[in-house]
Amino acid sequence: MKWWRVAVVSGVVAGLVILAGLSLSRIYNGPLLLRLVAGAAVASVLLSSLLRRAPAWLVAPVSVGAMSGYALLAVRVSAAAAGVAGDLGTLTGDAARNAVPRLLTALIPVEPQPDTVLAPVVLAWLAGFAGAELAARAARPALALLPPTALYAGALVLVGPNAPVVLWQPLAFVALAAAALLAGSAPPPTTLSGIARGERAVLRLRMATGVWAGVAGVLAVVVLAAPNVAGRVGRPPADPRRYVEPPSLDVLDQNPLIRLSGWAAEPDQRLFQVAVLRGVDRSDPTTQASATPSAQGPPSTEEVVPPEEGPPAEQPPESADQGAYDTRLRLAILADWDGVTWHVDADYRGAGRVLPAMLPPPGRAAEGEVAPPLTIEERITIEGLRGRLMPAVAAPARVDGVRVAYDRSTGTLLHPAPLEAGVTYTVTSVNSSVDVNLLPVADVPSGPTVARYLAVGDTVPPDLSHLADQVSQGDSSPYLRALALEAFLADHYVFAADAPSGHAYPNLRFFLFDDPRAGGRRGTSEQFASAFAALGRLMGLPTRVVVGFRTPAGGGAVTAREALAWPEVLFDEVGWVAFDPMPDADIPPQPLEDQFLPKPTPPTEPPQSVEPPQDPTLPPSSPSAVAAPPGPGGPDARVIAGGVGGGLLTLLVMLLIAVALLRYLVRRRRLNQGSPPQRVLGAWGEVLDALALAGTPPPAHLAAAEVADHAATVVEGRPARRPRPAAPRLHDLAERVNSAGFAGPTGEPDEISAHAATAQAVEYSRALRHRLPWWRRLLWPVDPRPLRRRHR
Repeated sequence: MKWWRVAVVSGVVAGLVILAGLSLSRIYNGPLLLRLVAGAAVASVLLSSLLRRAPAWLVAPVSVGAMSGYALLAVRVSAAAAGVAGDLGTLTGDAARNAVPRLLTALIPVEPQPDTVLAPVVLAWLAGFAGAELAARAARPALALLPPTALYAGALVLVGPNAPVVLWQPLAFVALAAAALLAGSAPPPTTLSGIARGERAVLRLRMATGVWAGVAGVLAVVVLAAPNVAGRVGRPPADPRRYVEPPSLDVLDQNPLIRLSGWAAEPDQRLFQVAVLRGVDRSDPTTQASATPSAQGPPSTEEVVPPEEGPPAEQPPESADQGAYDTRLRLAILADWDGVTWHVDADYRGAGRVLPAMLPPPGRAAEGEVAPPLTIEERITIEGLRGRLMPAVAAPARVDGVRVAYDRSTGTLLHPAPLEAGVTYTVTSVNSSVDVNLLPVADVPSGPTVARYLAVGDTVPPDLSHLADQVSQGDSSPYLRALALEAFLADHYVFAADAPSGHAYPNLRFFLFDDPRAGGRRGTSEQFASAFAALGRLMGLPTRVVVGFRTPAGGGAVTAREALAWPEVLFDEVGWVAFDPMPDADIPPQPLEDQFLPKPTPPTEPPQSVEPPQDPTLPPSSPSAVAAPPGPGGPDARVIAGGVGGGLLTLLVMLLIAVALLRYLVRRRRLNQGSPPQRVLGAWGEVLDALALAGTPPPAHLAAAEVADHAATVVEGRPARRPRPAAPRLHDLAERVNSAGFAGPTGEPDEISAHAATAQAVEYSRALRHRLPWWRRLLWPVDPRPLRRRHR
């Protein structure tokens, strides 16, 4: 093929690889991936073209070496652009190990980082190299288009439904491919002169046959594939990410709610440091408001300077005041409740520094804010906090300093590895406001997407259902029901840092109803938030529980004392709204009214039996003629029979296990222990045991060779029901037995003979067992007859 044709086809190969990178870059953040893929395409094709005259065995190693250098360059450039720390060797090794899984679990848009760009860059280089080699060295333009076509198809599959449809890219791909085919095809011969008439006719027939066969094949493919392809035109493509498991939570993070009691036991433990770089000054009371319609005015957005650290005041944790903005740090959101525990069920996906916006909750199509969003930027340094969940203000938009995984439905962050002291990251959150004026008339959403927030478990205690009905009585508005529940818990219960942990139904019942002198009606924020969320669901309110932290005004050290949980309720067109069921520290609780207490249950003890009157005709010293019924504690015959039967069955099972164990130990000692003559005699004993288990023991007077003939007759008389290996002949084993028993020291078997004897005995026993009825095969390992025969 002429040089200009090779140049055109090679250029088209590079262009097709660049188109594949352009298609893939639609799910990436920024143009960095496209630039790296384009560089790999041009460099690989150019290198292959320059080495066209070099030997084929030399081109591949040179291209692989160049590809390795370019991959290192891509890792370094992407790490610098994404702010990923680490030396080049560590980053390259981590990217090589995790390139594919992290690419498939990364959040859209994908951040160009070492582990998300390495695989596309390497595949682009290989596609360009393979296409250029097929075009330049093999002169096969059609085959040269296959590698970039496969790369383009892989890019389309990976993009899936995560990017809008772009029509011009596939059209450009087809046009470039057609240009390569036209440029690479050789011109047809202009004349067939010089060829005999017969050969010319045969050649024309073969050409026509090939053309029409190709056309028929294309038409057949179109006819067969057209209905399937036409039916999928309007459907969104499949997303390969749904077949890949995202990062999972550690056991420590499955339910952070139970960690509150541990933190309460060590209130002075420093968990992390917070430095407020930009956002709201929470020391200003004008920036705080309650979750009521009276909350007015956006908080201040001026720059603040973190104050000097100081010990936090000793006080019970107050629920974060929910105003137009929520500026508490959230650790986890627990939405699933089964009556036993709350747990996290989030879809964490690897993300870059720039995070996509949170998904709107059910019942809210748009964010609709009453004020411009508040941008909060905080730098957090981990000290004593463990697990993988990372504290952050709601709706994070950017994370710098560490790699994170992100759940768009809850806005929570997950660290790839367990947190350690010294981990530092900066979180920029776009905190949306809540239109509190809509709450009094807001309804709650319904439907399948809300069902998880209304689940109450399989068994609900009647006492809790009765309490929920009494608290919500007379309040038709969902918001008023939530306020009534909030006031009920705050008025009748006491915060206690030393209250035991637990939030299952029995724990909540103890917290809500038991006598305060016995430890009831006292709890931490765990019990207050769980009781609100559980009772709210019984009232028909979609609820969830949030675990997080209060932070000092302007930043500082966050200790375990600042950890708390609070409930949230979902409202139509408003979203999630936090409530404060925690009591005031200086107000004593009100006694629980009778209508809230559980209804008394009837006694379950049987009534006392009345002794029948004595017959007056009998003397006082004689017993009554009426027989007294058996006492309630008397034994039942069925219970006794069941106990005896169970004991006998247990004894039988233990006996069978003991027999099987003894059989195994005897067999092991025979075949594997002792001198070679002893092992040969042990193998012969196994054969005799097998014949006894089959019900055909040899007579005691037979010699060893006669026993071998008897064993062969037994096997031949029992044909196998399915194809089985033939049983070995035992005459060699019989000779070894005679040698071991009678030949003396010079004729004793050696190790090789002992091993062969053991193998023959095992094979014969297995073959004989396969030819027995099913019930004999079942009883084979627990039959005690070999033990009795050995004892004799």
